[in-house]
Amino acid sequence: MLRVALTGGIATGKSYVVARFRERGVPVVEADALVHQALVPGTGVSARIVERFGPGILDESGAIDRRRLGAIVFHDVGARQDLEALIHPAVYRAIEGWFAAERAEGRARWAMADIPLLYETGHEHEFDKVIVTACRPEQQVARITGRDLIPESEARARLAAQWTIDEKARRADFVIRTDGTFADTDRQIDEVCARLNQLAGGI
Repeated sequence: MLRVALTGGIATGKSYVVARFRERGVPVVEADALVHQALVPGTGVSARIVERFGPGILDESGAIDRRRLGAIVFHDVGARQDLEALIHPAVYRAIEGWFAAERAEGRARWAMADIPLLYETGHEHEFDKVIVTACRPEQQVARITGRDLIPESEARARLAAQWTIDEKARRADFVIRTDGTFADTDRQIDEVCARLNQLAGGI
């Protein structure tokens, strides 16, 4: 099975692209969903995060409030590294398990993991191909402020916490631009699908 990773900066249209790949029958696992599972109250990961960052990150129900936690880690490199050291190993173990299950099922010749921080965590070499979604940085800022209703300064801090889109695109096997029309993006997705189907057919 061809192992494909999809990544890109925050607000580069990854969710749209993931949905379109799924419509085309591609099995996809999302790292963000695995993070949510890891943050559920009662898990070992969530307990260690609360121990590290304190009860101030909890909401009224006792669950970790990702917005409160994000406000801390996006402005503190050391705190962000501590959080990543707690979460990422569990997420990548879950991704490995998912690929193993897909391979055992034998229903698809290639499958995809949506991993926002693929390059930042240094795991890109564990995949056969990498796709990056990309758009202009100013468009990222506009999307973040409009979607998350946060100040521009915080939006830019979130961008600064990740690698630049240009650097990710330079390292990728495929780049899907999302700063054009939906039709433009869909056309690129079809082209990438066709190429990956071709490559997976040779395995």
